[in-house]
Amino acid sequence: MNFLQLNDNQLIKQANLINGQWLTSNNSITVYNPATTQTLGEIPLIDEQTLENAIGKAQESFISYSKSTSYDKSLWLLKWYELVLAHADDLAKILTQEQGKPLAEAKGEILYAASFIQWFGEQIKSDHGLTLADPISGKSFATHKHPVGVAALITPWNFPAAMITRKAAAALAAGCTVIIKPSELTPFTAIALAELAQRAGFPVGAINLLTGDGAMIGKKLCQDPRVKKLSFTGSTQIGKLLFEQSASNIKRLSLELGGNAPFIIFNDANLDAAISALMQSKFRNNGQTCVAANRIYVDEQLKQPLLAKLIEQLAQLSCGNGLTEAVQLGPMINTTAVAKVETLVSEAIAKGAQCLYQADTKQLGANYYPVTLLTDVTPEMAIANHEIFGPVIAIQWFNDETQVIAQANASEAGLAAYFFSDNIHRCQRIANALEFGMVGINSGMVSHAISPFGGIKHSGIGREGGHNGLAEYQYIKAHCYAQLE
Repeated sequence: MNFLQLNDNQLIKQANLINGQWLTSNNSITVYNPATTQTLGEIPLIDEQTLENAIGKAQESFISYSKSTSYDKSLWLLKWYELVLAHADDLAKILTQEQGKPLAEAKGEILYAASFIQWFGEQIKSDHGLTLADPISGKSFATHKHPVGVAALITPWNFPAAMITRKAAAALAAGCTVIIKPSELTPFTAIALAELAQRAGFPVGAINLLTGDGAMIGKKLCQDPRVKKLSFTGSTQIGKLLFEQSASNIKRLSLELGGNAPFIIFNDANLDAAISALMQSKFRNNGQTCVAANRIYVDEQLKQPLLAKLIEQLAQLSCGNGLTEAVQLGPMINTTAVAKVETLVSEAIAKGAQCLYQADTKQLGANYYPVTLLTDVTPEMAIANHEIFGPVIAIQWFNDETQVIAQANASEAGLAAYFFSDNIHRCQRIANALEFGMVGINSGMVSHAISPFGGIKHSGIGREGGHNGLAEYQYIKAHCYAQLE
């Protein structure tokens, strides 16, 4: 298979990877460019028999791949890392065309994705069990780490490169074989990454990739006892369904689900730094991220200076086709996403929110939603209780620290939170009080390959990245040695 190339705006290769072979299907799904709504290409719609075969081949491969040395696995992962870097520009162009984010941002995601491959490729060489202190005479204890088995990885459309490598690199480092199910909206980035992994020398069957009916594939991966681990990134609703479908065989799960991140600016904050971080957190991927600043709480004392500075920066944002130079915001993924944001904004305005700024994107097409600034948002509005997943800043005012922390924590979501303050005592106090899996303290970005990523409450279970990310694909076996005379 040749590396994916773009030719007359068509991705010329469409296939599933099973046991080292690229396979096509009689049935297919059409993939569109959200910026232009033009067809990019087609991907196979696999049937249940093909899925059954893929699971069987992944299980067969696991028997041998799980015995690979840590140095072999590190070698394959680091070679994959080098190939991703070498093809970063090609990958970014594919990603932009199928997902919509600006090319520079897409390139940033590719480098971010590569960092997970590098991290786990380096980490596995020093990952080991423990020799424990002898508790009693004549006995010694040790722990050993083992891969859990075949791992199914279901990834979303908003980060089609990073969500794959954050899961797959950890699983492969641990010694698991993987079955990747990318979103049908953004499959070509996944196919390209799988092709590069093949070139890196991974054994046949270690990496498999399937496209098609998400409901059918997801249910089978959950219920098949040969799949020992399922990692899913997506909505809380689908995550709960997968949890239920996995119950019959007590499958190992990692669920990275929805967020509703508070972003709090206290009156002792560095206002310029806070606004800069808010812009970064809110508008990365056009607001279509699970850790995006969603509920914006600002001390009333900062109302006038913040609004003046914020509106000035909003007016400078450029929206359009991500392949166009200087564009900072691309389209939404589809018209369904646009309609959801429009409903949230309209309902908030009807209940008293003030729209202080809204850009003009009418000439760009149906998949674009304008950058919008709402103020006087209140907790009972839907926009304060649901992920916006779009380019809308919705501000709530506060004047009491205890009150704002209670409001921030009053959510079923517990993924990420952010706050800004120059008071070190407040920073320590607030960081401990916020009930979220990740907290940005004077920072609008919380993710890095070395740090565990994940939430609490309805935002999921498990962690990705860091040392914890590798452990999600391992089980611990305890050895007890008795000294016999």
